[in-house]
Amino acid sequence: MAATDASATDPSARDGGAGVSALFKAYDVRGVVPDELTPELAYRIGRALVAHLGPPVVAVGRDMRLSSPALAGALIDGLRDQGADVVDLGLVSTDALYFAVGQYGYPAGVMVTASHNPAEYNGFKICREAAQPLALDTGLGAIRDRVLANAFPAPERRGAVQERDVLAAYAEHLLRLVDPAKIRPLKIAIDAGNGMAGRTVPPVFAHLPCTVVPLYFELDGSFPNHPANPIEPENVKDLQRTVLQEQCDLGVAFDGDADRMFVIDERGQFVGGDLVTAMVAVKMLARSPGAAVVYNLICSRAVPETIQRLGGRPIRSRVGHSYIKATMRAEDAIFGGEHSGHFYFRDHWYADSGMLALLTVLELVSEANQPLSAVLRPLDPRVRSGELNTEVADPQATMAQVEAHVRAQGAEIDHLDGVTLSFPTWWANLRPSNTQPLLRLNVEANDPETLHQATTELLALIQRQPSPD
Repeated sequence: MAATDASATDPSARDGGAGVSALFKAYDVRGVVPDELTPELAYRIGRALVAHLGPPVVAVGRDMRLSSPALAGALIDGLRDQGADVVDLGLVSTDALYFAVGQYGYPAGVMVTASHNPAEYNGFKICREAAQPLALDTGLGAIRDRVLANAFPAPERRGAVQERDVLAAYAEHLLRLVDPAKIRPLKIAIDAGNGMAGRTVPPVFAHLPCTVVPLYFELDGSFPNHPANPIEPENVKDLQRTVLQEQCDLGVAFDGDADRMFVIDERGQFVGGDLVTAMVAVKMLARSPGAAVVYNLICSRAVPETIQRLGGRPIRSRVGHSYIKATMRAEDAIFGGEHSGHFYFRDHWYADSGMLALLTVLELVSEANQPLSAVLRPLDPRVRSGELNTEVADPQATMAQVEAHVRAQGAEIDHLDGVTLSFPTWWANLRPSNTQPLLRLNVEANDPETLHQATTELLALIQRQPSPD
């Protein structure tokens, strides 16, 4: 089939390629629909994926966003027109897509989702065999270049499509990786945020003795109650209130595609993803003594300290799922975690699963026979700022300005991801967002006063415009 000229119908094809290139982020494709991401572009991405990777079969899942059916349909048409057969998984979570690719041996998979972004966004998370993610330097960039060229080799045939429901098998797989018999009849408030957890929680918890208090389980891509981004404090207020009113043992919030998960303790207090990483590491190292555990550089110092104390091998990584997964494979790590609520498991093809992390936390809390806050207390001796985002005109110049200031004060500096600066009683990381025009600041200190002083000083530096050359 000859290349087609999409410029007549696709506004993204008329911008000289700059708009299309901007949609390809460090480890996914993401943009506003229909201003930036269109069905026509989704079609070309499907064709480019097959032309580059050559998979005979591609599994495709989608979330509940209003634009997902049209984008998934166009993507599937592109995959088929380039000669690949398609297994349409329908409405699934991202970790269920990874499960399907790993479990059934599909050579590639695509999840149509924009994760935690607002309703007007959508995008694609692409993986190859064994749920290995594509990043810009491992295939996503090559797919981008083929999309920009809009020229594809003629296929020998048009691929077929079949539907497959994987949710029951997905639930069975996750429950095999924990011991359901050890989980007590806990009372849990779960906020699905009108996202895909509303579809995946029921088949999993049908096999557990827990009582679920559901919030916003109705699939609705307009997000009528709150954005499905639980890392933002305002988006978990309903969950916190419900935990207290219903006297729950804990609360759980998922993001839109249900691969990320955050926990609220029985007092209604938010538990950061790094502390969940420490908790899950406790359980994973009990099962695999001495194993490696990967954590990203935003995580609390409590994470590597916990891993070392339990005899594990802490491995520090850049932020982002493609980097974490590659590091885990290289180190044969049993588990990996991020401050952002992504949790990765070797037995889940090194892919992330918020649901599996939740089941592991439930098992740990059940075995301890203590409130969640009591389980956390010995793991969490420090205080943190949370992620503070600032729009700046020149992120690189701003980071250089901050680095010069703290270096003069004697900070240790590294550049694994952005700028990490360390002092004996506090540390911070400043890095540009991969998906938005922001600088992200995270600060941790040994006590509240030090945290306040350090955070105030760094924010003042960030908000000060760099001097022109």
